[in-house]
Amino acid sequence: MAAALLIPGIVLGLYVFIYYNFIRGRQCKSEASLRGKTVIVTGGNVGIGKITALDMARRGARVILACRNKETAEAAAYDIRRISGNNEVLFMKLDLASIASIKSFCKTFLSSEPRLDILINNAGISGEGKTEDGFNLVFGVNHLGHFLLTRLLLDRLKQCSPSRIVVLSSNAHKWGRIDFKNLNPSGETWLEILRAYCDSKLANLLFTRELANQLQGTEVTCYAVHPGAVLTNLGRSLPYILKVILFPVVWLFFRTPTDGAQTSIYCAVEEGIEQYSGRYFTSCQVQRVQPHARDDAVAKKLWEVSEDLLGLTK
Repeated sequence: MAAALLIPGIVLGLYVFIYYNFIRGRQCKSEASLRGKTVIVTGGNVGIGKITALDMARRGARVILACRNKETAEAAAYDIRRISGNNEVLFMKLDLASIASIKSFCKTFLSSEPRLDILINNAGISGEGKTEDGFNLVFGVNHLGHFLLTRLLLDRLKQCSPSRIVVLSSNAHKWGRIDFKNLNPSGETWLEILRAYCDSKLANLLFTRELANQLQGTEVTCYAVHPGAVLTNLGRSLPYILKVILFPVVWLFFRTPTDGAQTSIYCAVEEGIEQYSGRYFTSCQVQRVQPHARDDAVAKKLWEVSEDLLGLTK
């Protein structure tokens, strides 16, 4: 009997040791207050986004959950208000797969909210299909949607400076590439979806880099972050058999949303990191990236092509 209990105890202890020392990652220890400030969190209704929004609310910020799904977003806003004791948490509809929705969100926000101090481009997707405007869904939401949102809100961020922009990227960018001849692939098979996801995360990083270049001389800074491998619903569109195969690995070796949110929170509130604007952070530390992820020429061209695709140059 003792042996039967000893073995599971050893396994559990080993797992706890591995998780807290090798998987969990560093925690944001800043106690900065955000009273009087306004924060937008895209995809703030679930996973990393919800935890990030909760942290912002606990610091006293006015928090806007910019989400597509009204039901889950309003439920999340209620939970965050209840847990944080902060009643200034509300939902505003935003569908990053729709140019019209992004423009409508920004028009509503800018006419009703006098401040914007922190923009957290958290939402992400991995699935097949096209956006409302005919773009590859993954590239359209993960890159183009946030690109347009940021562009339309940039003047307000400048007016409220010092302010910050946090962009969720991923270590998946290492396998990404920017093929300007094929930015709109069909994305029908799961391998094509995976490729599009890696490409979009590289685009997030390059966008942040060029954004930082364009923001020089202002007090608006921006940071790309890798949350770690996190147990979220991002892979909900993957084939069922693949989910079954991956589930044990994901459950055992991925971070919780709370631990995955730490680097986003860190880049939103940590004092003294302004000199690292445009850089890539993981586990609450700046990290050097591979040459293809810090190519200023490609970053600038991607910016220009994105503007053209979204009709911003007309």
